[in-house]
Amino acid sequence: MRRLLMSGDAERVIATWEGSFVRVAHAETVGPLLRATAYASYGSLEAARRSLSRAVKGPAWDAALEQRLFVETLLDTFEGERDIALSKAEALQSLPMPVGGLLARRRIALLRRALAALARAFAHVSNEGDAQLLSKAGAASPLVHWAMRYAEAIVAVDRGRAREVLALLAGAPNWPTGSAFHSYHEELLAQAKA
Repeated sequence: MRRLLMSGDAERVIATWEGSFVRVAHAETVGPLLRATAYASYGSLEAARRSLSRAVKGPAWDAALEQRLFVETLLDTFEGERDIALSKAEALQSLPMPVGGLLARRRIALLRRALAALARAFAHVSNEGDAQLLSKAGAASPLVHWAMRYAEAIVAVDRGRAREVLALLAGAPNWPTGSAFHSYHEELLAQAKA
């Protein structure tokens, strides 16, 4: 499953999840949100926006605020809406921590902080320690591995360490032209070789 999630193939990932969509409560909301999460995590912005628009609004939509903020922060970041993305990442971090086990809560806290670091990276206002945070989150959550890697590559370029980009992007999928990562990849490699 880890290999599949890191493959960058949103359609295959979603296909493995499809069977569980029909069994969850509020599938008409949860299914589209999960599809949008996969698409956004791989830079497929149009497909993610379409999936979000198909989610039924109502109690489940309202209850999924954390998931929506996660997806919307990714989308706004990749669409160049940097200030909006930073605001949504901040809102996500300020949400109360859900009840659950210690490991789950740590993972949620890590992803929330890393998403804020990702938004800062794309806005070119990274904090000290953001590169390490992005790396840790990418290793902990294979679904967002490549999103975090591209953000980490931007931090490397901004900090004058462009040579690190080649190692960070080694093994990246051959992104389809519809993925924002396709253009980011080419741009970052060009900066690394300059």
